[in-house]
Amino acid sequence: MAGSALALNHTNNPKEQKKKGRFRRQLWNQRYLQLMVIPGIIWMFIFNYIPMGGIIIAFKKFRITRTIAEAPWVGLDNFKDFFQDSNFNDILVNTLGISLLKLIIGFPLPIIFALLLNELRGIKFKKLAQTLSYLPHFLSWVVLGGILVTWLSKEGVINDFLVAIHIIRKPISFLGDPKYFWWVSLISDSWKELGWSAIIYLAAIAGVDQQMYEAATVDGANKFQKIMKITLPAITGTIALMLILQVSGLLNSNFDQILILKNQINVSRSQVIDTYVYQVGMTMGKYSYATAVGLFKSVIALILLIIANTTSKKVLKRSLY
Repeated sequence: MAGSALALNHTNNPKEQKKKGRFRRQLWNQRYLQLMVIPGIIWMFIFNYIPMGGIIIAFKKFRITRTIAEAPWVGLDNFKDFFQDSNFNDILVNTLGISLLKLIIGFPLPIIFALLLNELRGIKFKKLAQTLSYLPHFLSWVVLGGILVTWLSKEGVINDFLVAIHIIRKPISFLGDPKYFWWVSLISDSWKELGWSAIIYLAAIAGVDQQMYEAATVDGANKFQKIMKITLPAITGTIALMLILQVSGLLNSNFDQILILKNQINVSRSQVIDTYVYQVGMTMGKYSYATAVGLFKSVIALILLIIANTTSKKVLKRSLY
């Protein structure tokens, strides 16, 4: 009886009722927006959650000729095989090397580019710069990869230009020498995504109160001081969120790009986890093994996300959750 009375009092709590009523009204006022979200939720459920049932084959010896239920259990053998693979060290080093280069060098570039664009006062020139920087993003890596293979060949325009300005003495096969691959990957990815990645920072900068800049001008601050004291602190939250997502995807090395630019000559520096999963899964038919490798990558990504989010929450007081 006492428990029932407490539950009844909790249900009839005026504050709770008021809170629920406010939530219902807000939900009703946003009913059309909520309806627009439903197709996205359905798509995510079908293509992101239902396929997760297939993770079970990472712990089985699956063959295409039998069902998942018929496949025998092997426990953690597929994971052990990956860790003992002779290519494991090279694959992990390449994945982390390329991703860390993109994190350390590639991540700040869109921020710097957005800050520079924001300082442009000529509207026409600013629009032209933005348009030209966005264009590479809309080219697929299949198209762009073919262009880069031609440009980076010994007879390509890159070598012609570098030889003409006396930076190098003779042409270099950039995709034929493994030691150049990480830098080719970094530079080509940064060039392709620089303008597009800067959009979110430009949007954040546009939301900064202009009165702060006016007050800083009155106080005698120059442009650099305004950037350091006003603009950057104002977009710290956006930078923190993007950094968390970048860190969580540290084992992602842009599969499309690597697959297009990789060849048998530079494979020692270009083989990453994503291309390895594709190779053993799609071309060799080792579905259980490939699933185990992909699951390993996903678990590490989750751990990195939690670490990055916790660190950001403590240091910057900003986080995803």
